[in-house]
Amino acid sequence: MTLQKGSSTAVSDSDSESKSQNSTVLVTGAASGIGLSISESLAASGHRVIVSDMNEDAALSAVEHIRSQGGSAEAFVLNVTSQDNIDAVCEQFPHIDVLINNAGIQHVSKLEDFPADRWKLLIDVLLTGPAMLTRAVLPGMKARNYGRIINIGSIHALVASPYKSAYVAAKHGLIGFAKTVALELGEHDITINTLCPAYVKTPLVEKQIADQARENGISEDAVINDIMLAPMAKKSFIALEELCGSIDFFLSPAARNMTAQTIVLDGGWTAR
Repeated sequence: MTLQKGSSTAVSDSDSESKSQNSTVLVTGAASGIGLSISESLAASGHRVIVSDMNEDAALSAVEHIRSQGGSAEAFVLNVTSQDNIDAVCEQFPHIDVLINNAGIQHVSKLEDFPADRWKLLIDVLLTGPAMLTRAVLPGMKARNYGRIINIGSIHALVASPYKSAYVAAKHGLIGFAKTVALELGEHDITINTLCPAYVKTPLVEKQIADQARENGISEDAVINDIMLAPMAKKSFIALEELCGSIDFFLSPAARNMTAQTIVLDGGWTAR
């Protein structure tokens, strides 16, 4: 186990299918929540998963569980705001076929009370980190003429909510970033897309419930019913299985010409 701190060609259906199987996948923020579920799902499908996370113990635990289920996984301690860490993971794993930019943090506050360093940190984790990781894996993907880059966005890449200025700005930026990079990669069998779910019941969202209750002066139940689920026609949290299924589609040959696109799992939120 490794732990670290810190020419285009025509693509046939069979080529795309063979490359989409048993890929090496780097998942960021992979030791809990959405990242962990994606890692477990991809390993169960036969992919080799690099479980990267700032939490070393959690990453090791995730790898142990994946291996106990017969999957292939390795742990890597990765801070996506550190260029040295980004360079190191690509040096250690030069053959990365799939990059899933999932690492995330949140801070809920009125802008005038938002600490400046915290605002910058959210942008670094949620936007600059994915951009620099994409930058780092692209040479290898281009050399092999194959790659899949998936950004885990959010409903907040499309709409806004109060008290989340940094998060909303960064997630909106991911969509523009993906569109730009897709245009640069048109001659290669490399795609970049963004998956935008509404609220998924993860530890990050659980913390948001408490923070939103404090900022709005309401109960946590009211946050769930009147803020989080109210805009959704389906009135339901998004299931982790839905995200994993969407990832499977992005990696399938059926999606080989899908790039610069956004898949939205929002229970009807943006239909209004």
